[in-house]
Amino acid sequence: MSRLRYGVAALAAATILISGCSGSLSSTGGAADSGAAQVAQAAPPEAQAAGPDEKSVADAAAGAGKSTSGGTDAAGRQRAPIPAETAQRAVIYTAALTVRAKDVAAAADRAKAIVTGAGGYVSEERSSSFAHGEQAVVTFKVEAARYPDVLAQLGRDLGKRQSVRQDAQDVTEEVADVDSRVKSAKATLDQFRTLLSKAGKIGEILEIEREISGREADLEALQARQRSLAAQTALATVTLTVLPEATATPKPKQPSSGFLSGLRGGWRALVNSTEVALTVLGALLPWLLIVGVVWLAVLLTTRRLRRRAAPAPADTPYADTPRPDTPAVVPVAPSHTEPD
Repeated sequence: MSRLRYGVAALAAATILISGCSGSLSSTGGAADSGAAQVAQAAPPEAQAAGPDEKSVADAAAGAGKSTSGGTDAAGRQRAPIPAETAQRAVIYTAALTVRAKDVAAAADRAKAIVTGAGGYVSEERSSSFAHGEQAVVTFKVEAARYPDVLAQLGRDLGKRQSVRQDAQDVTEEVADVDSRVKSAKATLDQFRTLLSKAGKIGEILEIEREISGREADLEALQARQRSLAAQTALATVTLTVLPEATATPKPKQPSSGFLSGLRGGWRALVNSTEVALTVLGALLPWLLIVGVVWLAVLLTTRRLRRRAAPAPADTPYADTPRPDTPAVVPVAPSHTEPD
């Protein structure tokens, strides 16, 4: 079983080399072949001199390395490399469109009808209201092949197009890299499973199962990335923003001058002053009423207290009644004498 252990080590080394080589898409088939040869040379002599079963592991590892270059696949079948100029490009399309419409809600509904009619769907929708109207933001997913026509129809049928921005990200190399990694990981897993079926000792079984678990986790991550790239390249993303129509800004009036302008200004000043005075009076009137009532109460109370505090006048005889000891005055008539 030591030969089987050497085979596992050789297969693990081949897997590491394959992962490193598949990270760079500029490598050629000859480089992959030389990498496989180096793996075979790096294997211990026992692995090279092993029987058909153990030796097939090293050969399979070398074959897995060759499968990334386009010469032969893991099964040894010959396949012709695809010329770069004829390979289909993988591009992620995104666009942001802003339009102005009289009815924002109706324009958003019209956009949904256009996209669903083209085979797309709504992935996100938001709406908000503000002082000058409402706003709608809708994100669509549409087939990449129909994306240019849908974008043009949205800008033409919804209202006045205000702005548009388009981005195209070429991910052809990344897609090819991930596809190559997935194929290599699957081939490596198949070889590990073959070794597991031939292992007889518990230590060897545990070691191979640990390697299989790690390779399965790597394969799942690669497949998830592969699915994500496939979805992004198959469907374009269009973000539509619908705004209300812009209102015309009124022109500022020029200030007038002359006698009539001064008369109007004076009249407005008089009216404003009168309004201010009446406002102040209305605010003070309740307080004045309260102060007046209090002042009247204090005045009445003060007068009443003064009357109570004043002394009573003494009793005197009548002025026209004569006293007993007072002699009466008899009037004397004037005398007349005749001259001699």
